[in-house]
Amino acid sequence: MKIPCYDCNTETELEVGFEVVNFVCPTCFSVYGVDDEGKFRRKSQYKAPFNDCPLAIGDTGFLNGIEYTVTGILRKNVYPDYAWTEFILQNKEKEFLYLSLSNGHWMMLTEMEKIDDIKKGTKVLKYDGRDYDLFEHSDADIINAKGFFDFQIPNKKTHLAEFINPPYLVSVEKMNNVQTAFHGEYVSKNKIKRAFKGIELPYQSGISMIQPSRFDLRNTAVIFCLFALLIITANWYIYKDQVQQNVFNSRIKFSEFDNKEMTSPSFTLNGASAPMTIKVSTGVNNSWANLNVALINEDTSDEIYANKDIEYYYGYSDGESWTEGSQSEKFNICGVKGGKYHLLITPMKAPEDLSNSEMEVSVVWNEPSNRNAWLVIIGMIVIYFIVRYFRNQFEKKRWADSSYSTYE
Repeated sequence: MKIPCYDCNTETELEVGFEVVNFVCPTCFSVYGVDDEGKFRRKSQYKAPFNDCPLAIGDTGFLNGIEYTVTGILRKNVYPDYAWTEFILQNKEKEFLYLSLSNGHWMMLTEMEKIDDIKKGTKVLKYDGRDYDLFEHSDADIINAKGFFDFQIPNKKTHLAEFINPPYLVSVEKMNNVQTAFHGEYVSKNKIKRAFKGIELPYQSGISMIQPSRFDLRNTAVIFCLFALLIITANWYIYKDQVQQNVFNSRIKFSEFDNKEMTSPSFTLNGASAPMTIKVSTGVNNSWANLNVALINEDTSDEIYANKDIEYYYGYSDGESWTEGSQSEKFNICGVKGGKYHLLITPMKAPEDLSNSEMEVSVVWNEPSNRNAWLVIIGMIVIYFIVRYFRNQFEKKRWADSSYSTYE
């Protein structure tokens, strides 16, 4: 079909698979309608600027594996200044597809089967097993257009009722007293770029009403719960047959081993890696003592060293009694693997401490502890609540322009 414009002397030619009711010149925006004789007569002209229009009449692209051609473009506005662009596309089977562009965000829509009129006060619309929440009721003006249309472009406002379940949308439009419903979904910029080669996309800003969140709370919770169950199960399985081993327990006299090395009997550890807990107590009294331990692997000659100070002081000053430190301490050598070992133990005390005569040392391997497993689980809980916080902030921004937001 070829239609000339008498205002700007341009001809627009495009093969379309429908009967054209209105035509709007893509150059000067003059509006033409069909008269009683079937000829196109100029009726009016749009004056508003045409922004956000990366596609032109006649452009072709592949969406969902099917080639579509842009046949018409509409620019709509809701009071006071929220505007968006709608692209009408058709394929060779004469099926329509609609693209909506707002602030750089794209939606792809198809016409639904006829649905019942939306009742006043409807807040939730059920469709295809999903609940769609009412986002907005609005009255839109068509402020500009381009191309070929199979309907009469209205001069009065078009009523819209939009229900969302991101990334999906049900949009119910009442134009010329005829209600039409569309089902849409959010489309990424990359998909539009792949569909229309060489297209320059407008800058994306804000949050679209059906833009999917980066965080899915339900999936995150399910994944974290599965990981927690796996961690608890693995921890139980690894240690279920492993028993606690007391590998050394002795009172060491300072008269024999003060600052001298003592060698323990050899011992064999059977099982997975586990912490080795060393408990030490001694009668320090306004003084200090020290224990140095070396764990020697007799199979590999690997050595692990650890030491601990034991300090206990007390006194009376400014009318109050005070104490500092303790006469007993506990520390760990982490991740001790199974194998044959012995210990080199070196006790030490302050030279001026004559009242302290001995040190008691107890060494236990695989003392029961789920500390690491619970640290990971607590970390996942913290991450979940952080994700939840950012998800709520995202939803607040999405619903900021809606009159039906549940976010305060």
